[in-house]
Amino acid sequence: MARLILFNKPYGVLCQFTDRSMAGSARATLSDHIDMPGVYPAGRLDLDSEGLLLLTDDGRLQARIADPRFKLPKTYLVQVEGDVAEAGLQALRQGVMLKDGPTRPAEAERIAAPALWPRDPPIRVRKTVPDCWIRLTLREGRNRQVRRMTAAIGHPTLRLVRWAIGDWSLDGIAPGAWREAPARIG
Repeated sequence: MARLILFNKPYGVLCQFTDRSMAGSARATLSDHIDMPGVYPAGRLDLDSEGLLLLTDDGRLQARIADPRFKLPKTYLVQVEGDVAEAGLQALRQGVMLKDGPTRPAEAERIAAPALWPRDPPIRVRKTVPDCWIRLTLREGRNRQVRRMTAAIGHPTLRLVRWAIGDWSLDGIAPGAWREAPARIG
């Protein structure tokens, strides 16, 4: 029976079990939070992103979750700089042009600020520049795609939290905590 772990990755944690960098100081890794041999991440989250990371001991399930050709939806809660107008949301819904080509259409909507845990360290706040939150659902996964998409519409990302992958979500999982879930894709 395959194991599936839902982990709420905190800001500043690498999506690997060891830090192979030559940075000199050891950075936080998955091994600081998960002590379960044989599970590996199905996909990635950047060091400066937070939220749902799935880990499994089943290579086929790992590929099915991570491979963009299966179009498993990934939902992000994104705090952006500025006040996103409907035209910006519509651009995200149609797909935006990035340096590596156009994105697939995304689901995008403005939302009220979600009740999330405080980020450590906090985001930078500029008194003269407003911010707002959007929910963005993608069915592809390019490097730093959400950040590049919001920048393309003129609204740099301040905070990025992956809330859900397919039917799995962070609901009830504190930062740095994890739980097992049924290893089924519905």
